[in-house]
Formats: sequence, C-alpha cells, structure tokens
Amino acid sequence: MEPDNVRIVVLGAGSWGTVFANVIADAADLAREEDPGRPAVDVVLWGRRSSVVDAVNDKHENPDYFPGLALNPRLRATTDATGAVAGADVVVLAVPSQSLRDNLAAWKPHLREDAVVVSLMKGVELGTRMRVSEIITEVLECSSERVAAVSGPNLAREIAERQPATAVVACPHEVTAVRLQKLFKSTYFRPYTSTDLVGVEVGGAMKNVIALAVGVAEGMGFKDNTKASLITRGLAETTRLAVALGADEHTLSGLAGMGDLVATCSSPLSRNRTFGEKLGAGMTLDEVVAQTKQTAEGVKSSESVLGLGWAHGVDMPITESVVKMMHHDLSPAEALVGFMSRSTKPERYGV
Repeated sequence: MEPDNVRIVVLGAGSWGTVFANVIADAADLAREEDPGRPAVDVVLWGRRSSVVDAVNDKHENPDYFPGLALNPRLRATTDATGAVAGADVVVLAVPSQSLRDNLAAWKPHLREDAVVVSLMKGVELGTRMRVSEIITEVLECSSERVAAVSGPNLAREIAERQPATAVVACPHEVTAVRLQKLFKSTYFRPYTSTDLVGVEVGGAMKNVIALAVGVAEGMGFKDNTKASLITRGLAETTRLAVALGADEHTLSGLAGMGDLVATCSSPLSRNRTFGEKLGAGMTLDEVVAQTKQTAEGVKSSESVLGLGWAHGVDMPITESVVKMMHHDLSPAEALVGFMSRSTKPERYGV
C-alpha cells in the first residue's frame, strides 16, 4: 500500500541544492497532473542562512545564487535541520563533501532507518580517500542499497532556468534507482538509471579536477586543440581509476562520465573551470580563493583523488599536475611542459 505522501528533504541551499529541490517540486507537480491518484510529494530545503530561507519561503527565489528566477511556490525552506530530516523518506545531500562526515554524524539520530540517502556531491574525502557513498554507509551504518547519487551534465544555472537537461540516478539497488527516477523526472529534467554507483561517483569527482586543468589552459590563452586533448586524456584517466575501483568502463562514456566532463570543462558557468582560468591568467591561488564565492570542489579533492589513484596503481598525470599547481606551487607553464614531455605511447581506450 502506497503512503499518502512522500517527504523529501534537500540539505544544502547552495546553487545545486536549491535547483535540485526545485526540480523535485516541479516533478511532483507533473506527476500529480499525469496521475492525480499518486501520493503527494512534500519538498523541504534546508539552509544555514535565515535570509536565504526567508527569501525562498516569501519571494520564491534564492537571491544569493539566482536572483529574479522563480522557484516552485510549493517548495518550503527551513533552518531547522533536525526538523527537516525527521520522518523524511528521501534525504538529498548537497553540502560540501569535506564537511559531510560531521554533518551526517549530527543528523544521524534524526534520520529514519529506512530513509533513502541521495548524494549530489562530487568529491573524495581528504585523509580517508572515501567516495561520498562510502562516507554515508560508514557514518549511517547502512547498506549501500539505501544510497544513491545523481550526476551528469548539470550546470545549476541552466537547470534553474528550466532548460532541458539529463542526469543519471545511480544506486546498487535498481528498484530504488527507478523509484528515485520517477520522483525526479520533470518536463525539463530527464534522469536515467544505473546500478554502477562507483563509476558515476568517480566520473563526478574526476571531472572537477580535469576542469581545473582545462580552465588553466583557457586562462593561459590556449585554444581548442589543447582543451580537447586535456578533456580526452582526462576521460582516459577517469576511466582507468573507475575501472580499478570496480566500475563498468562504459559508464564513463555516458552522461555521468563524458557528458559531465564536457559540460564542466566547456562552460563558463563551471566553478572549477572558472577557478582554473583565473589561475592560468596569472592570479595566485590565494587571490582566486578570495575572489571565488562558490566552492570549487576539485581544488580540495584533487589530492584525495590522486592518492586514491596511486593506492590502486593508476597513472594520473593530469591530476598530478593539478595537485602540484593547487598545493605545491607549480606554475601553469611548468605543469604544461611536464604533461607534454611525458613519454609517448600507443593510444588505446582507457590507457
């Protein structure tokens, strides 16, 4: 017997968290139009800042990220995380990956034991080198069949404008993936399903690192040949790591791999590409950090991604160059020379 309503909470009122909460609210409206007998879906967005929460509730917009863009009026927001997660059927996580562990520990006592937890995050934890789903299962002491990830070419601004987009909903339990797919499908947002959670997460984490490198090349004035080379070799690097961790190599040719990589490396809306571009144009790392409002996930997680690769014997030259630029004072010019002077080899898929 289906419940009378489904309660979904999105934790994190940044750009992607806000947009995804709006997608779910729009999807709920569409589902009820198509089938009035379906359970109602209540969507709650949690944010730390009362000014943002008040604007979502009163003006139906997030002025910090999307001023003037209308959100679904059914979307509610709150600063009370405990109240938000209590009783939720689906908990969507949209907080920085490096702060996830502490946040989850605080929220854990209030989560339902059967709640499905969905990650929108794309990173690898510093120190432990854990993917987001691994952090969730460890902290919540739950099965991976309750954990899912959403990834793909999803630039938040475009989806906020309700431009057509696709994504992958990955969960080892296919029934759960399909359930989430139905909850997230709207007129402009089309999710596909996958059971390859590892591949989808690795693609999401790696694309941020490669986008930093592409941004640096852009900032240095290099054109499409250079950027296409970095994207293509970056995909090979991503595939090597994913396969070493047990993923299906074909996942990386899809939306959560190549699709996300192309969008993130090509668009000026990408915060990681923009971060790299400023660095390549001559700004120092500290100057870029001070000027950048939003989190460039690849800056922090690049070290963890590289460590993960080394631990599994994976060659990751682009990631290594990014780490040296971000954390060891290697200049962009030196990084490019190092990449181009590597020994030549045959090109084969994923090598």
